[in-house]
Amino acid sequence: MSAKKLLLIDDDLELTELLKEYLSPQGYELDVAHDGEAGLSLATSNKHYDLILLDVMLPKLDGFEVLKKLRTSHLTPVLMLTAKGDDYDKIFGLEMGADDYLAKPFNHRELSARIKALVRRMALLPSGSVQQNLKLGDVVLSPSAQQVFCADNIVELTGTEYSILHLLMINQGSLVSKQDISEKVLGRKLAAFDRSIDMHVSNLRKKLAVFSPEEKIKTHRGAGYLYVVPA
Repeated sequence: MSAKKLLLIDDDLELTELLKEYLSPQGYELDVAHDGEAGLSLATSNKHYDLILLDVMLPKLDGFEVLKKLRTSHLTPVLMLTAKGDDYDKIFGLEMGADDYLAKPFNHRELSARIKALVRRMALLPSGSVQQNLKLGDVVLSPSAQQVFCADNIVELTGTEYSILHLLMINQGSLVSKQDISEKVLGRKLAAFDRSIDMHVSNLRKKLAVFSPEEKIKTHRGAGYLYVVPA
């Protein structure tokens, strides 16, 4: 099995060296950039990365600017590294297309678990094999192409948004709890006051609404989400 390639964008030299020593024995190839400009250049180069670890506080370009520019052309999974307890950074990062976040200082085992979950989820996405499209109303999800169309328009989704939509569509008409979404999509239990699933669903709704005004995902407050059965 080939090593998974990670890009770490963080200006903390000591931390980056420690993470290289920690992650390399786990089978990861780790490239490092110490400022936002260098990180964005690597992230948008021809080199494939399975995951990007992106700090918020960076010189030259901060993490949010890097993410915003990255998402105009690349859907590489991004794990944001935020300040501990700073809910604004977490929510803003998710709104801009981050797949998950982890607050600093973090436990290395927790970081490893988050990386494994995101990389494993991306590896499980169907690729190359011919699978039947899932069509509900004017939304078509193509597992073989890993693409989503709404009213015949392609909808650019992150891997997390795609996985959430797929989970909701295969369970159309049935409530899917936020706990289930977190465990099946992010690979972790949903913590108290964690709004990550809410933000991903909000982003998903906005992207679908660009092409279709009909409500597709209904919220059951405190319980979860339901994909509305087309009339």
